[in-house]
Amino acid sequence: MLSWMSAGKSPPTLVLVREGGEESVELPSARVHLTRPGQADLHAALGLEPVVIGSSPECELVVDDPYVSRRHCQLSLTERGVRVRDLGSRNGTFVQQVRLGEAYLPPGASISLGQMSVTVEAGEACTRVPLSAAQQFGEAVGRSVAMRALFSRLQRAAATEEPILLLGESGTGKELLARGIHEASSRAGGPFVVFDCGAVAASLIESELFGHEKGAFSGAHASREGLLASASGGTLFLDEIGELPLELQPKLLRALESRQVRPVGGNQWRPVDARVVTATHRDLHARMAAGEFREDLYYRLAVVEARVPPLRDRVEDIPLLAERILSRRQPPATLSDLPAGALEMLAAHAWPGNVRELRNTLARLVLFPGAMDQAITAPSGGAGPAVSLRLPFHEARETVVAEFERRYVTEQLRAHGGNVSAAAKAMGVSRQFLHRLITEHRIRED
Repeated sequence: MLSWMSAGKSPPTLVLVREGGEESVELPSARVHLTRPGQADLHAALGLEPVVIGSSPECELVVDDPYVSRRHCQLSLTERGVRVRDLGSRNGTFVQQVRLGEAYLPPGASISLGQMSVTVEAGEACTRVPLSAAQQFGEAVGRSVAMRALFSRLQRAAATEEPILLLGESGTGKELLARGIHEASSRAGGPFVVFDCGAVAASLIESELFGHEKGAFSGAHASREGLLASASGGTLFLDEIGELPLELQPKLLRALESRQVRPVGGNQWRPVDARVVTATHRDLHARMAAGEFREDLYYRLAVVEARVPPLRDRVEDIPLLAERILSRRQPPATLSDLPAGALEMLAAHAWPGNVRELRNTLARLVLFPGAMDQAITAPSGGAGPAVSLRLPFHEARETVVAEFERRYVTEQLRAHGGNVSAAAKAMGVSRQFLHRLITEHRIRED
């Protein structure tokens, strides 16, 4: 492996290639190299997906260091080189003894965090990833390299019958992509059925998925077809599959492999013909290591695995997204309706709520252009977020609920010293539900 820093080379970059009317991106074999005093070095491949360094087990490079935050910093490979971004760490990320927020790694430089140093190594080999010629897949839009690579992958996978697993943070548009897969498949004429595994009580999930017979349990006054059967001839989208209870996972695996289900309280198996697309914001590999998710189910669902990038990693898509969101408002609006400097402000934000947060922010910018500095930051005190009577009901409710959830969870965690279990008990919710809110609103537990 050849280090570009020691060899005086330019930093590795993404290279766009156009041949025969088709476009692809050339990826160097870059690796992030982390050196720790007195410990073994750590490595991670750097490609289209960024590398996050921190103490959280969900990071690509996990380090146990009191000076390193849970999600400390992130390295991304771009057309301009390696971009380094501090993720709000407590003790900072430094390049040449200068603390940075975001910068491109200069030739010959290394990154310092705590007592560790980080460099980027580049090999001679390169790989090519095809890019979609379109800036849209279903209702999802994006002109960034990451999204066009995702669209190309999903376009090829949609034409098959293989299960697809979508990985990504809450609010990134996984359901839109799942619907796009359905519409681009041979099953487009069949039903598209959605089920959120994290929104239904565990005791009811089996009946929802597989159906039940009359009298199978208290309240089962009539037989009911399950969602797998309802989706026959079409697609069943299982959102937040990482929340599926462990005891139900082998039953789902059996149904997928045998293509038949047995309703709760029934004795006979019934054939089903549904393609399954799943999604989660969870780290399924970490859940498998903890014994919370079955490996055999994971490999059955992840025949094709696709990661959906967060909005902060594709800020070049913000104008396109904003244009689409504004055009669908009532009454419709355009980018010219935003106050001066709005796009620059949007590009600088970290977007913890991803596209969902962008939609709410654009609504505030259109309605209150004179309060641009308050359009993104949620209020931290007072009686609560203001209610605008000029917003349609569903938009007003979504905006207020999102701001309430962020404030309420933050204060509960603060009141309980960051103890998730204690905060969840005080809130009257499960730890899993609270973790989901923390992830969705990007609330730092530390």
